[in-house]
Amino acid sequence: MLTDIEIARNARMLPIEDIAGQLGVGREWLELYGNYKAKISDRLLDRLKDKPDGKLVLVTAINPTPAGEGKTTVTVGLGQAMGRLGKRAVIAIREPSMGPVMGLKGGAAGGGYAQVVPMEDINLHFTGDLHAVTAANNLLSAAIDNHIHQGNALGIDPRQVVWKRAMDMNDRVLRQVVVGLGGKANGFPREDGFVISVASEVMAILCLSRDLMELKERLSRAIIGYTMSGKPVTCGDLKMEGAMAMLLKDAIKPNLVQTLENTPCLIHGGPFANIAHGCNSLIATRTALKLADCVITEAGFGADLGAEKFFDIKCRYGGLTPSAAVIVVSVRALKYNGGVKKDQLTMENLQAVGAGIPNLKKHVDNIRKFGVPVMVAINRFPTDTPQEIELVREMCSSWGVDSAVAEVFARGGEGGLELAEKLCALIDREKPDFRPLYDTNLPVKEKIELICREIYGAGAVEYKDRALKEIKKIEELGMGNLPICMAKTQFSLSDDPALLGAPSGFEITVKEVRLSAGAGFIVALTGDIMTMPGLPKDPAATRMDIDSEGRITGLF
Repeated sequence: MLTDIEIARNARMLPIEDIAGQLGVGREWLELYGNYKAKISDRLLDRLKDKPDGKLVLVTAINPTPAGEGKTTVTVGLGQAMGRLGKRAVIAIREPSMGPVMGLKGGAAGGGYAQVVPMEDINLHFTGDLHAVTAANNLLSAAIDNHIHQGNALGIDPRQVVWKRAMDMNDRVLRQVVVGLGGKANGFPREDGFVISVASEVMAILCLSRDLMELKERLSRAIIGYTMSGKPVTCGDLKMEGAMAMLLKDAIKPNLVQTLENTPCLIHGGPFANIAHGCNSLIATRTALKLADCVITEAGFGADLGAEKFFDIKCRYGGLTPSAAVIVVSVRALKYNGGVKKDQLTMENLQAVGAGIPNLKKHVDNIRKFGVPVMVAINRFPTDTPQEIELVREMCSSWGVDSAVAEVFARGGEGGLELAEKLCALIDREKPDFRPLYDTNLPVKEKIELICREIYGAGAVEYKDRALKEIKKIEELGMGNLPICMAKTQFSLSDDPALLGAPSGFEITVKEVRLSAGAGFIVALTGDIMTMPGLPKDPAATRMDIDSEGRITGLF
């Protein structure tokens, strides 16, 4: 089979005006970035405000494993299959971050014959959104240190500056740095650090804002640090929200591209799925809902993180009601959860599949707690046997859950027809009774414990002294009524990445609690969460190249 980039290069893309035309969007609403990319005016949504919404479908997955689940590939393939059924479908997903592309991932726009194109552009600079986020973030960082240098009228405590600098690249040596060295002219020396751009609060704010003015208002609320007496200092206190919003005036507009089968795709925003909510932008999703019969979107990592945050944060702020959820699973991933080593996953092992099934069952049960109809997509790999596939389907049937085999990687939309047909039947048959998991007015600790107990299966939550002090401070500031954004390992339902399957009764340890006042959530950190990744021993970038004709190789 051809590589992803070879398949993408052979795609017959339509001019982006034609893709927009499929949705009834005229040229006057587009800002072209070449022939195959465009931004859609942020004013279009206001023009369409009275139009009824299409159906919203969330694609999520079991806990990710090295074996692979193929969530984005299934998302893209499902959208293509919907088009083959005559549905006006739009896919709405996140933008890749260049750091992971150059590091371990090598790309993130689907795979095989279920890809979003132009693949090379999407995985590199695209339309510059991530660079705009980086610039806005670092403008605020520069303003903070300049304010301190110029007399510090706000009384910012240099030891309590919480706003970090940002860069869209994996660079571990920047996690902790000292700035302002070299004498008085260079500012006040203090400890600082970098986060990768997608972990910046600016990215989360961009993705939860309904329009440019809300974006500016949210930016003004972002806390950059505290005074000597513990009073919060905000971006608004530094009067930087206007200039930052100016830098983001184009970044807030959704990006329109297409799949290999010319299905429209809005790919916009990319907040970290640990430190933030891990969903594409609210403005892109809401725009897609006005343009399509069915919108296929996804959320980062497994359903314990991505789906929970999608429901409790994004849907809450956006007033969204999902019509259904699809949980992606692979036989290989189930075997891995059942205790099989990575190098033995290609051998048939029904016992291991059965041992890994409880992880899938837990995620099914969790989705049902939100009142959202759910089904399972079994992403078929070449080494899966009919007996293994049938075992998964039998278990799903015993839970009263529909399942479908997806072969979209190898066959594109055609390989997702069973999934699309069963999804349409599910949406017609079952109406959502959507409800968030918790009332935001509950105390912070109660909200954290409810998520840990109901979604993860924990028996208890331990709080480190630092976390308890931070919770107290947040509630004293009158901000305890915000949603919770849990930051934990994606590899387990627990906070221990080695604890696979569906453990229960374990203890979750909350080490730190951070307030993202601009984004509008409280981050509870468990385990060791990295906001600035490092490159692996063998970075994907070492296999990337470009020739004299501009042809790129090595992206996958």
